[in-house]
Amino acid sequence: MTTMAQETVTERSRGAGAAVRRHELAAFLRSRRERVTPEQVGLPRGRRRRTPGLRREEVAQLSAVGVTWYTWLEQARDIQVSVQVLDALARTLFLDPGERVHLFQLAGAVDPTPATSCPSITPALQAMLEQLEPYPASIQNSRYDILAHNRTLGLLLGDLEAVPPADRNCILLSYTNEDWRSSIVHLEETRRLMAARLRASMAGHLGEPAWKMLLKRLREYPEFCEAWERHEVIVAHSRRKEFLNRLVGRVVVDQSELWLSPEAGSRMVTYVPADEESRERLEKLHALALER
Repeated sequence: MTTMAQETVTERSRGAGAAVRRHELAAFLRSRRERVTPEQVGLPRGRRRRTPGLRREEVAQLSAVGVTWYTWLEQARDIQVSVQVLDALARTLFLDPGERVHLFQLAGAVDPTPATSCPSITPALQAMLEQLEPYPASIQNSRYDILAHNRTLGLLLGDLEAVPPADRNCILLSYTNEDWRSSIVHLEETRRLMAARLRASMAGHLGEPAWKMLLKRLREYPEFCEAWERHEVIVAHSRRKEFLNRLVGRVVVDQSELWLSPEAGSRMVTYVPADEESRERLEKLHALALER
């Protein structure tokens, strides 16, 4: 392929990615606009209101931008958006911190959050995972790919070693792997939260092959599509989880995440037992893992 042809392909790829980003931005703005009530911004509801939430002209007025310009934005037209306007829209639509980051990423503006590339798994990182045993721990990237794990984690939600490396993705396994699904006590809520976090992370990677491939696989499942179309976005947060392990029974843990680099979206995910019974069961699970 000639240099000129390569440049043409590159430009087309960039153009396609920008178009996808604009449509995602438009859909996100519409979904956020429709959830804000007139009463929240001090406007009368009136009897003739048909639009759920705010009207476009109301968002434009509250954000001090032109109605036509904002309409074009929701129509995914190719227009430039300033940081000041994004800030105004975020305030008008009552976006939380995670949603605000998502908005800036979709608009192609500078994002203060870390990027989502992942470093290689060094022997030192693997040693850290093993030192955390009997507590389950893994290293994941922002796509939920499991890049490395210790032996306890390998048996916590079924037998992870039996899963091909290319399929070791937490959100994908929650749909495709029966052992993984049955091990998660609050499955529906977990899937919804993972979809929201995946959407937040994907804003900085629209058009990238690995992300597009994962999304294509996930879209085969109606439950994922339903969660995905909610346009929810969340950022990382610690939370309590419950697992029903087939070998040792119910385990309650507190999940924590350690970001490995300010320039990377990979993180070390650890599960610390929330009670004495869970601690004993994790120790038993670790002993079973060592026997293997």
